[in-house]
Amino acid sequence: MLKLSAQVQSAINQRKPIVALESTIISHGLPRPSNLQVAQEVEEIVRENGATPATIAVLDGVVHVGLDANQLDQIANTDGVLKASIRDLAIVQSQKQNAATTVSATAHIAKLAGIKVFATGGLGGVHRGQNYDESADLIALSNTPIIVVCAGVKSILDVGATLERLETFAIPVLGYMTNKFPGFYLTDSGFTLDNQVQTAEQIAKIYSARKDLKTDNTAIVVANPAPNQMDVSLHNKLLNDGLAASTKAGIVGKAVTPFLLEYFHSNSGGESLRINIEIIKSNSKLAAQIAQAIN
Repeated sequence: MLKLSAQVQSAINQRKPIVALESTIISHGLPRPSNLQVAQEVEEIVRENGATPATIAVLDGVVHVGLDANQLDQIANTDGVLKASIRDLAIVQSQKQNAATTVSATAHIAKLAGIKVFATGGLGGVHRGQNYDESADLIALSNTPIIVVCAGVKSILDVGATLERLETFAIPVLGYMTNKFPGFYLTDSGFTLDNQVQTAEQIAKIYSARKDLKTDNTAIVVANPAPNQMDVSLHNKLLNDGLAASTKAGIVGKAVTPFLLEYFHSNSGGESLRINIEIIKSNSKLAAQIAQAIN
């Protein structure tokens, strides 16, 4: 069902720390050619911090946990790579397609492989003005015991509703060196967190206590703010202008979020790309430190 790379299999056999990495950011989140370079740099950051990187993707219908150099290049530079959530995995596998994995699919596959820590950019969440339109990420994390390091959720989403859903699903959210829930582009989305941690070791203790208390059936979300946020006035202008543009263009429902993401990308003068890259690098470093602490 899963094809583990030699490095990942060796790390599992030797009980060494491993960090799962999603591939959607490579195929859909970053432009070429920087997407491949960033993917390589992120894997190296994980190694430098004492863990084995396990980038997850589906190639020709085979679910890979850990990619070699050629496979990483294939995900970065092949046209038509699909974006697969949990619901899509069986389809892309049976039809022998290429697919990058979202947060939900990556977390699910990482759990199957026995990987305990996962680094991503930002979580999906509840979409603005759409009470029944929310990312599959939330449901997946409600029944996947894994630590997810992220920069919160993008501020183009309904952040308050997303936090309410995380609470409903009993998914703990830990602010790393902050009590403010980050909004991806911003270090503070305007919402305060109940729980703050200062070190990877504190996260490891919480992880262990959840196992002892049998409350570890959900994920732990570690919210790690962007190292350098977007200028707040620029962010607010882009968000307001993007929302107005989507309304004028008649964009509704699930099409609003990708429209706003593209609006930020096209109108931020490279700021959204800079932050995206900084975030995945920062989260990967912290994830490797957490993997070391719980190993």
